[in-house]
Amino acid sequence: MPLARAQSFVSSSPRPVLGLALLLIAGCSLQPPAPSVPLATPAGWQASLPASAEPSLPHDSNPQRLLQWWQQTGDPALPGLVEAAQAASPTVGTARSRFLQARAARVSAGAALGPTLDATGQTSRGFSQIAGGVATQNQAGLQASWEIDLFGANAATRDAAQARVEGAQAQWHDARISVAAEVANELNNFRSCRRELAIQESDAASRAESARLTDLAMRAGFQSTANAALARASSAEAAARARQQRASCDISVKALVALTALDEPGLRARLAAPAQPPSDTLFAIDHLPAAVLAQRPDLFNADRNVAAASAEVGSAQARRYPRLTLAGSVGAASFKARGMNVDVSTWSIGPLSVSLPLFDGGRHRADIDAARARYDEAVTQYRATARQAVREVEEALVNLESTAARATDARAAVEGYQASFEATEQRYRGGLASLLELEESRRMLLTARTTQSALERERMAAWIALYRAAGGGWRQDAPAPPDTPPPASAMPAANPS
Repeated sequence: MPLARAQSFVSSSPRPVLGLALLLIAGCSLQPPAPSVPLATPAGWQASLPASAEPSLPHDSNPQRLLQWWQQTGDPALPGLVEAAQAASPTVGTARSRFLQARAARVSAGAALGPTLDATGQTSRGFSQIAGGVATQNQAGLQASWEIDLFGANAATRDAAQARVEGAQAQWHDARISVAAEVANELNNFRSCRRELAIQESDAASRAESARLTDLAMRAGFQSTANAALARASSAEAAARARQQRASCDISVKALVALTALDEPGLRARLAAPAQPPSDTLFAIDHLPAAVLAQRPDLFNADRNVAAASAEVGSAQARRYPRLTLAGSVGAASFKARGMNVDVSTWSIGPLSVSLPLFDGGRHRADIDAARARYDEAVTQYRATARQAVREVEEALVNLESTAARATDARAAVEGYQASFEATEQRYRGGLASLLELEESRRMLLTARTTQSALERERMAAWIALYRAAGGGWRQDAPAPPDTPPPASAMPAANPS
């Protein structure tokens, strides 16, 4: 409150009002807690960065690379499925709705800072004792009211609402990133399932051929009945595993149908497009943890929650002090009776009223305590979110490093077991190796190939986790959610450019 205004108010008021004026001046020094708190971020990542990310890259290039990384996976179905899932996701829809609600609440909170204006009108006809007969009365007017925000209670409420809007906008982007990661993981599971199905079918075909040859050899007297039975059992077991694997792949398709809201035949047509092996490094991560954390929409939302809680403390504090309200009205009336017309116009400014809470049973004090407790909770949650973000990035980096280190060994194991199996199979057909040796060699080859496929799935999952942990390319100037949801039927082409 400006000091000159307070002095003018005191000079024209009785002595009891002096204490009130001094209270108004003292209230101008209200200070809510800090709207932002510092984070103790590490100086660097403890885990090794991907190879191409070791050199320092421009900070503004990382979000863009993250946004475009879907095209670098080599899977033509992924971009379209991500777009379809984001359009159909209830999580994204809920986040958009919460943003629109927060934006409407921001408009409502801002409106409390200005005056309100209402129009009134009425008409009546009846016997009037003054006119001595039947009379018609018409009245119309405008009534205005304005609560002068002396201590910033309404402004603090508006600021809190604005912080909620910014946080809700970031949450919408976070929901889209989460859905994109979920679709990518499910598609990764499907591609891995199809690779393992091919391995299982190849193994089943090999075992079936061995069983056929063993059966022929038994009939010719060169193999025992036990060996033939063992070969048939091995073939049946492999066929059962292949059928089970095929069912798992069908289940992955069902999951993708639920995520994308696409019809299953159309989805299967998209999945039929061959996928190329992804590059070794899909995107880069900044070597500074603080730069990566600045790209996390959930951390930004937690920061906005702190700012909103701080403003709410300020609003609760301000409501303990006097409220100043100014009213005014303009009106017109007409009176008709026995051919006589009387028009009357009125206007008024005031009253200028001041209300001071004297006793409320501790309600205002309790409101302040509750607001401070919510502020402390928001600060704790903000710092915990930052620690969790660092952990997620570190874990993804560790998994990437681990899968890269194991890839060479897994490939060497497959090559070695493949050569061993082929040699054992040749020896078995020449009568120099037993069926048990052949089956053991086949089992080791199957295990090695399955392990290699699982490693490929694990590595892609680590890239997806790192994409999610790094904020998915979000930036604070990202566009706001649309006012209307995108139609789920508006789908891109099967092979988007």
